Amino acid sequence: MKLLLCSILLSLAFPTIAGERTLLVLGDSLSAGYGIDPRQGWINLLQQRLDREGGQWRVVNASISGDTTAGGLARLPSLLKRHRPQLVIVELGSNDGLRGLAFEQLRTNLRRLLQDARATGAEVLLVGARVPPNYGEPYADAFYQQFHQIAQAEAVPLVPFLLEGVAQDRTLMQADGYHPTAAAQPRLLANVWPLLQSLLAMVQPQS
Repeated sequence: MKLLLCSILLSLAFPTIAGERTLLVLGDSLSAGYGIDPRQGWINLLQQRLDREGGQWRVVNASISGDTTAGGLARLPSLLKRHRPQLVIVELGSNDGLRGLAFEQLRTNLRRLLQDARATGAEVLLVGARVPPNYGEPYADAFYQQFHQIAQAEAVPLVPFLLEGVAQDRTLMQADGYHPTAAAQPRLLANVWPLLQSLLAMVQPQS
């Protein structure tokens, strides 16, 4: 009886719609909408675009400002179990770089994130990051290359830099110099969309 009651409660908490698919975004402040109304963020713009195109996708934004790859690793198992996504976007690593964490740990964590998501049968998209130039050109270049190496090793598609065309324009960045404004959010989605669109087409609707 208790088991039946639990099943009923879960079905009410997380209702499923025939044909609906789930896209999980595991990110940091760039995807959490730091400093802006989250409704203006690129994740919400993505949901709106998917709704317009009638693909029956539910976007779950599991992004947390300040999160690292280690934090993502700790959170991912329960997220996968809870939401059972067919597609996962991994947008983590920026805070690892800003904290000067070892590249070896960054690579290990990101590869585990990708592997754990794919182990459930989900398609995966990796989003790369850069650190500000004041960290020094050698470090900044080496950090940026980590994402290319990981994507190649795991054979997953890579969006090289979420803030491409945004970070270089001060009018599109908040006063802190790290986070994009609301006006920049459509550009973030445009940077992700071409590769994401291909993955979306690969996922079959749920029966």
